[in-house]
Amino acid sequence: GFSMIELMVALAIVAILAALSLPGYHEAVRRGRRAEARAGLLQASHWLERVATRTGSYLDDEADFPETLKGVPSNSYAIGFEASQAKGSGYTLTATPRGAQVGDRCGGFTIDQAGLRGLASASATEALQAECWNR
Repeated sequence: GFSMIELMVALAIVAILAALSLPGYHEAVRRGRRAEARAGLLQASHWLERVATRTGSYLDDEADFPETLKGVPSNSYAIGFEASQAKGSGYTLTATPRGAQVGDRCGGFTIDQAGLRGLASASATEALQAECWNR
């Protein structure tokens, strides 16, 4: 059998290992959700490009944007559509974090009709933008 001291040492080791690995696990989950948001934006962007190819212009009304493209499967990001000022000439898609993803350092993602990728935060640096879009 085990003595009480041996059991306490084993529990302390397990607690230390958990404390060291938990932040890395949470970051990996956040990174996976970011990838899901980027994929959702690209899927919505491709859908809008197909519409523009078929009709000759982009959507000019948010009501025509399908509900199935307004989110991601994990429900960690909401995808919003905004038409450009000039009717039917462009759009901007924004993935806004929800739930546990709200405190993520990358924040929201954006993409427009020209494929220009960015972050929704005006204070985001180019280095952060590149890191968030590429990882």
